Amino acid sequence: MAKLIAILNVVAWSGFWSFGYLALSAGTENPNQTTIAVLLAAGGAAVGLWAWFWLVRHSEAIGYAKPANRVRITNEEMV
Repeated sequence: MAKLIAILNVVAWSGFWSFGYLALSAGTENPNQTTIAVLLAAGGAAVGLWAWFWLVRHSEAIGYAKPANRVRITNEEMV
């Protein structure tokens, strides 16, 4: 499953950069093409971020990566 998500991550970020470039370099004569390119780029960024965060959590859970230094609130601090 992790390999599938990793492939999805690469494809999504590739779509983000490709369609983002098309959106930025598109002319003003046809705004429909620019709108579609912006929407596809945003979709690629959203899927890419989701996949990246999933991969980070997964690698921490299986012990491949060291968990992030997170603050844990104890009962003493709650009072």
